[in-house]
Amino acid sequence: MLEELSIEGLGVIEQASAQFHPGFTVLTGETGAGKTMIVTSLHLLSGARADASRVRTGDAKATVEGRFRLLGEDGRVDGTAPAVADDVVSEILESSGADVDEDGTLIAVRSVGADGRSRAHLGGRSVPVGVMGRLTNQLLTIHGQNDQLRLLRPEHQRAALDTYAGTTVLTALDTYRKARDEWIAVLDDLDARRRNSRELAQEADRLRFGVDEIAAVDPQPGEDDDLAATIRRLSDLETIRSAAAQSHEIVAGDTGSVVDGLGQVRTMLETSPDDTLRELLPRVAEALTVITDVGDELTSFLTDLPADAEELEKLLGRQAELKALVRKYAPDIDGVIAWRTTAEARLSEIDDPQHSIAELETTAEALKQKVQDAAEVVHRRRRTAAKSMAAKVSTELAGLAMGDSLLSVDVSVEPAADDDRLSILLDGAPAHAGAAGADRIEFGLLAHKGAAPLPIAKSASGGELSRVMLAFEVVLAAPTSGSIMVFDEVDAGVGGRAAVEIGRRLAGLARAHQVIVVTHLPQVAAFADNHLVIGKSSGRGRKRGPNTSTVRTLDREERVAELARMLAGLGDSDTGRAHAEELLATAENEKKTADSSA
Repeated sequence: MLEELSIEGLGVIEQASAQFHPGFTVLTGETGAGKTMIVTSLHLLSGARADASRVRTGDAKATVEGRFRLLGEDGRVDGTAPAVADDVVSEILESSGADVDEDGTLIAVRSVGADGRSRAHLGGRSVPVGVMGRLTNQLLTIHGQNDQLRLLRPEHQRAALDTYAGTTVLTALDTYRKARDEWIAVLDDLDARRRNSRELAQEADRLRFGVDEIAAVDPQPGEDDDLAATIRRLSDLETIRSAAAQSHEIVAGDTGSVVDGLGQVRTMLETSPDDTLRELLPRVAEALTVITDVGDELTSFLTDLPADAEELEKLLGRQAELKALVRKYAPDIDGVIAWRTTAEARLSEIDDPQHSIAELETTAEALKQKVQDAAEVVHRRRRTAAKSMAAKVSTELAGLAMGDSLLSVDVSVEPAADDDRLSILLDGAPAHAGAAGADRIEFGLLAHKGAAPLPIAKSASGGELSRVMLAFEVVLAAPTSGSIMVFDEVDAGVGGRAAVEIGRRLAGLARAHQVIVVTHLPQVAAFADNHLVIGKSSGRGRKRGPNTSTVRTLDREERVAELARMLAGLGDSDTGRAHAEELLATAENEKKTADSSA
């Protein structure tokens, strides 16, 4: 719920604030007093584009501050906030770091400089304007004459029907979109393969040559490093052999070796009568074991050495083969082996392009059927919802003094062009599988039963379009509660009994929503629970402009006077007040009756 709105330096408003309450709040005032600035300020809080021309002449910036009630006494999203907003609002608050006040309200501030720069703050934190808009749009819906024009567009008519249908269509639409995304991905891959079949064939040849070349050499992991070490050893084979042989002779030769000497030492110590000498026996035994092991290793080393240099030549040839692969494919042999693995995987994808294309064509056809089936479900459910929606809106139109006018909601097939790659069959005809389905939605008005429906863009006047939009809002809002609905002169172009019916419908909406209406019709204003008046005053002696506006809440006596003014300018005469009193009393009695029967 919107509890408070403060405006400074916006249009004709120098500084003003207003308190808002649950139910139906109406804003009235003389022409030029600044009623539209209230709606403009709410647009700014909703993330609308900043317009520097709206800044009051002489001011450096315009500032709008709104206080929204988010949390109830239990700490959860309050019942006056939209039911769908709970998770979304919580996520935005958490991600932006915005703080909710102790009383459960959140302050949103938007400023627009005279230089066009815009700033946004949410819960005391500076945030991008888009973040503020995401949050406030969960709470606030603004309807003006531009919204009535949007109702003429097919995409908005489709959105209105889907909103009315609810999950029955939205769930089917989600299934359809997922299937369509899969289908498009396969079609894109298929198109790419068809365009690039020559390039793919050339790539396959290059990869196959590399794989065959590597397979012919058959390198082993780490082989290049092991081979380099062996070649270094064999490059000075005779020197190495001599050093190893001499070492072996000293350690374990037939005569005078270290092993023999240590054996003699052990024998002498074992036969010595001196305890101190015998204590050296373990150390001599350990030394004898170590020297014996060294001798064995030298023997093995000498045995493994090639008898001549032919082995070295073979190893150098193998090293040359490995280096040739390394120069072409990777920094080392392990990298070469990895390249071959990757190339083989890629070859499995692109080898035999025609076979791959045929497989993709089969997959694409299966996915097309899946999209077609899902589109049929969406189409059928939309048609069912269209009948119900048309009946309910027509009932509302009758109550809004539109005579025997009826709404028609036509759900037909969106035709596909001859070269449309997203063409499917729907109701036996080629249809374009668009992002929102394969349906064309069109709202029409029938002057009476049996008449041919005409598109509302051609058949509805400005006043009728306002009433049609309000009828939609009443029907669409029925299953929900808790949003803030703002109507900017939704009653434009109407009067008399139609104006009374609009006031009655807005009062009905206010039983489940907070409704804020800018109006010039007393018949509408009389149904309000709260009445704010935008006053225009003269600021004598001010350099930056003579006119300013104020916002004031009216008590009942003041409401009678304001309604009298609105009644064709009757003013504060006895006749005007009597007429206004009668209008207000009638509206109050009707609201009581409606509340008691609700």
